Amino acid sequence: MPLEESYEAVVIEPSPSSERAFLLANTLPSTLREMQEKHIIPVYSKDNEPLISHSDFIESALETVERLFPHESILEPSIRVSHPIKGRIPSARNKPAKDLEEWERTLYYERAAFVIEIPSIQEMVGDNQLSLTIGGVKAYNHDSLHQKKGVDEHFKVFIGFQNLVCTNLCVSTDGYLADLRVKSVAQLITAIEDLIRRYQLNKHLSLMRQLTEYYLTEQQFAQLIGRCRLYNFLPQAQKREIAPLLITDQQISMIARDYYRDHSFCREDDGRISLWKLYNLFTGALKSSYIDTFLDRNVNSLDFTEGILQTLQGLHTSEGWFLE
Repeated sequence: MPLEESYEAVVIEPSPSSERAFLLANTLPSTLREMQEKHIIPVYSKDNEPLISHSDFIESALETVERLFPHESILEPSIRVSHPIKGRIPSARNKPAKDLEEWERTLYYERAAFVIEIPSIQEMVGDNQLSLTIGGVKAYNHDSLHQKKGVDEHFKVFIGFQNLVCTNLCVSTDGYLADLRVKSVAQLITAIEDLIRRYQLNKHLSLMRQLTEYYLTEQQFAQLIGRCRLYNFLPQAQKREIAPLLITDQQISMIARDYYRDHSFCREDDGRISLWKLYNLFTGALKSSYIDTFLDRNVNSLDFTEGILQTLQGLHTSEGWFLE
């Protein structure tokens, strides 16, 4: 096993992960078969050589997961796509768009994200069941399509957990490659395998379980939300002294709303909220992000919550500014 400890396989009926929306806004669901059969592959303009396609990426990750976890139950990839690039075949160049036949249209999506859930590896954090999950993001807008084949192609890859209550992703820094650059599928597979083998599962779980033991009062939560809103308007010199916060104002408003309304992660009757619930309010709000930013924000939300935890433990952290 590539992780720190072995698991006894649990028999679970296979079901498609695609039924689980881990990312919502600005995206559409897709399937691996649809990508393989209907999506064209973008090429480098100088030599017409293909880039590594979304389907190549997902197939590589799936094959790696199946090889490293041969005795586990592995669900079909859940895929979300955005920013469609539409076209048409040359013989239909003069047709009005409304008259195009389906076979005359071409399509690919600039951005795609996917998760592969392993439901036979599950852990409990608080009252929530989590499944081990591997996934990634590919956004062609980060590549230099005007060049020749052989330049770096950019990917984001992660291993972490998915909260089965809400399908929120839980990703830590050591389970994330934010700027993976490769030139071939073989290099991509090697990088995915290395990430899975290096991932410190127990350390990640230990941190999340600590979050269940610490609480913010209603006043502290209100203070934190207010400071989150102020953060982006700080003078740059002061901002550099504070831990980065990548969440948007709209997402901060969603967190404030769900503090009262979320069925699973709202406040206690006395107004307190555990850091575990706060973290899930953050990751829930981040599901409204664009595909190419949501993983960075997800990792940032755990780093931020860990900083708040350390502040409550009496340690000096730059996140302490949010509770001053």
